[in-house]
Amino acid sequence: MSVSKDKQRGTWSVYIRYIDWQGNRKVHTKRGFKLKKDALVYERTFLQSKSRDVNMSFENFVHIYLEDKKPRLKYNTYLTKENIIQTKILPYFQNKSLQEITATDIIQWQNTLLQIRDEHNHPYSQTYLRTVQNQLSAIFNHAVKYYNLKCNPSVTAGKMGKAKAKEMLFWTMEEYLIFSEAMKKKPISFYAFQILYWCGIREGELLALTRKDIDLEKKTLTVNKSYQRLKGKDYITSPKSEKSNRTIDLPDFLSRELEDYFAMIYGCSEDTRLFPVSKSYLHHEMDRGCKESGVKRIRVHDLRHSHVAHLIELGFSPVEIADRLGHEGIAVTYNYAHLYPSKQKELAEKLNQDYHEHL
Repeated sequence: MSVSKDKQRGTWSVYIRYIDWQGNRKVHTKRGFKLKKDALVYERTFLQSKSRDVNMSFENFVHIYLEDKKPRLKYNTYLTKENIIQTKILPYFQNKSLQEITATDIIQWQNTLLQIRDEHNHPYSQTYLRTVQNQLSAIFNHAVKYYNLKCNPSVTAGKMGKAKAKEMLFWTMEEYLIFSEAMKKKPISFYAFQILYWCGIREGELLALTRKDIDLEKKTLTVNKSYQRLKGKDYITSPKSEKSNRTIDLPDFLSRELEDYFAMIYGCSEDTRLFPVSKSYLHHEMDRGCKESGVKRIRVHDLRHSHVAHLIELGFSPVEIADRLGHEGIAVTYNYAHLYPSKQKELAEKLNQDYHEHL
């Protein structure tokens, strides 16, 4: 019998022989169970996980899934995945076995999430709902690919939410310049937003910048890392993707402004973080600047959209914009094409003009 009682401690232990994924015979021991039934449940769950038994509980499979995925993901990506699973998925399916979850169960789960409202009576955004849906589907895909589940019920149920939002907010250059006047009271805020607007880099990329990343002689800014604060600790990680590693040419005026900023930083060395603040600080300053200047409130990330919109207005191609923004492909850049709808009228007028010139 693999479950036995320690008479001295009064607790139960599990002693399990199994064969691992390499075909090696192994022994696994777990002690300290107060009740025999708890030890038996643990034994059954452990053996199911090793035998790829799809009759295991959904909760136990989620544990296996996260263990499989964790070494392959960035820490911040893993934490986001884990949070969505723990708060939006697991509470609804944890009492079912992996195999018995049906498309009908998933439709009911979708309907529950669609009905949730926050304290302001706002539902989850369409993009967030799609993100949650994708996480659930990823769990079942993993079970199908590696653990012999026959099909992914999430695919049968269909998707909820939308892959991208209906509206992409941005500022025109005129709006940004009005906002930037309010930022001049705090140099660290002013120069941070200058880089965000005129270079289009991400918040994490900005906060990871050090003095050696900016070459005033060549007038370039190098992006090769990202800053994250996770569970109260600072992390410097690689950028979002391989394409995100890039060197951006700076306009002359911004190079001169940054030279002034470096002179303000006491003991500025090559490894000094130029903006030793948090993302929440930037969001607070965005609130302050919008309130003082009267321009519409957008997200800090929308400054990246604003930069793209400005480049589109100046006539740069999707390929050129993709290189500057660090997009993996121009398909991402095409998502911004609607930002200047006035261009459609201008395009039609030029076609009309060209037609009449050739009559």
